[in-house]
Amino acid sequence: MDKLTCIAFIMYQSSENQHVRDLAIQLLNGDISIRELKKDSFACPFVGMAELTAKKHKPNRMELQKFAEEFLMVEV
Repeated sequence: MDKLTCIAFIMYQSSENQHVRDLAIQLLNGDISIRELKKDSFACPFVGMAELTAKKHKPNRMELQKFAEEFLMVEV
C-alpha cells in the first residue's frame, strides 16, 4: 500500500477520538491533504506520529487492506 494509506490507517488505529478518525478517513479518500492536516494545530501531532510510525514499522498488510476496503469510497 502507499504511504498515504499507511498514515491514514495509523491515525485511525491510534486514536479513539472520532474527529481524528474522521480526518484519517478524509485523508484516505483524498478529501484533505497531509499538508492541510499539518497546518491544523489539532491534527498536526497525530499526522507527525503516524508518519514516524509508518517509517519505522510497516503496518500489517491484511489489516491495512481491510481498512482501505472498509473506508475507501470508490466512485463509479
